[in-house]
Amino acid sequence: MTTAVLYAPRDLRIERRPIPSPSEGEVLVRILSVGVCGSDVHYYENGRIGEFVVRSPLVLGHESSGQIVEVGEGVSSARVGERVAIEPGEPCRRCDQCRAGRYNLCPNIRFHGTPPVDGTLSEFVTVMSDLAYKVPDEISDNAAALLEPLSVGIWANRKAGTEIGASVLIAGAGPIGLVTTKVARAVGATRIAVTDVNRTRLSAALASGATEVAVAGSDRIDGEFDAFIDCSGSSRAIAAGVQSVRPAGSVVLVGMGADELTLPLAMIQRRELLITGTFRYANTWPTAIALTASGRVTLDDLVTGEYGLGEVEQALNSGRDPHSIKAVVRPALGHTEIAEGAEKKGERQTAR
Repeated sequence: MTTAVLYAPRDLRIERRPIPSPSEGEVLVRILSVGVCGSDVHYYENGRIGEFVVRSPLVLGHESSGQIVEVGEGVSSARVGERVAIEPGEPCRRCDQCRAGRYNLCPNIRFHGTPPVDGTLSEFVTVMSDLAYKVPDEISDNAAALLEPLSVGIWANRKAGTEIGASVLIAGAGPIGLVTTKVARAVGATRIAVTDVNRTRLSAALASGATEVAVAGSDRIDGEFDAFIDCSGSSRAIAAGVQSVRPAGSVVLVGMGADELTLPLAMIQRRELLITGTFRYANTWPTAIALTASGRVTLDDLVTGEYGLGEVEQALNSGRDPHSIKAVVRPALGHTEIAEGAEKKGERQTAR
């Protein structure tokens, strides 16, 4: 199979590797779509994110959809042929955090595309069966891959306590800011203000359900909000957003920015604001599938470019275009003969 492998910053190589076989409890998935995330770009450009460092060859990618072509022992052969969205984090299922349902905080979680765990920018991957969620026909391959960033938006809104009639201020109109906007609208927020420096993305925010937008640093948004969700990582945006939250409101920090920032502590105490970070998500995939299948949230409109596996570097660099929102890698583009081989492999498994 063909795989895109990162060796060092900006050293990405297209290689051939053996197709893996599913172990007990696993399924083999032919990858159909992989969304390019900001973390993928960060690893490509810098070789690290915080304590996670690319020290050995790494396959990037964690926003993924595909089709099951083979199953391991203990998995029903009826699953062969299913179109699935892949939840990319495999928790240990035994630690205190996992047992409490907070498996996103599992200290032993293995997350696709995070060193040293290989991701999904490949033609085939094996995953645990229960992390491959069947998706209905109403959800496209690209949208199924983008259920992963949608889960981030769902988690952010859960942390913010977004509900019917709520007012929410969202900083950043990149892919995460846009899915956060879409979820806020879907759950009933009636005032959704979005800020960004990119006017194209602000237009996308309006199309995603924002009731008002503002150019960060120049336009002004008046009034107070029930919650502020930062999807920008900008220290200035966070400082301004915190000031806009009414007493007993929530501040949710989603974007990756500086390791440290200055906050107005006296005001936070006086208003009894609740401030929390987010780390991925937990138990969001059924909700993400339901929102997308029902049409309450749309995801295909976020895709501004499709690339084959041989064009992964172009996909990783596409964000430099101010009109780009979300790039998607389609491994089957240019590899139809391999895809046909996968289908035949699935037919053999069904026969067994």
